[in-house]
Amino acid sequence: MNALLLIIISIPLIEIYLFIKIGSEIGAFNTISLILITAFVGVVYARYEGFNTLKSGISQLIKNEIPIYEILSGAAIAFAALLLIIPGFASDFIGLILIFPLTRKLLLDSFSKKYSSNKKKKNFIEGEFEDMDEKKDE
Repeated sequence: MNALLLIIISIPLIEIYLFIKIGSEIGAFNTISLILITAFVGVVYARYEGFNTLKSGISQLIKNEIPIYEILSGAAIAFAALLLIIPGFASDFIGLILIFPLTRKLLLDSFSKKYSSNKKKKNFIEGEFEDMDEKKDE
């Protein structure tokens, strides 16, 4: 619970610090313009990537395959679009990392390896069976 509280407090503090530092370097108008431009471009690009992911997911379904990567990628794109809409430079940076296919794939692969390595247990028991109904018929 304390870690969550620390995150909730530290994220706005980091954003405010970056606003002040970057705003003092490039000016208030340029800072506001940069925030609006990243929000607009990010949402437009997120829409483009979302449609590409949707097309890929549909093609996976046509091949009778489960589109697991496409589902996770779509969720990451939606989260990235949200981060790009929220004003702030740190959230924009994380959103840009998630929105591009190459970095998104690297992140999703690293998370899937992290969580799948813990669950590589065998979910079956080896054995032999005998059909009892066939013995009764003989």
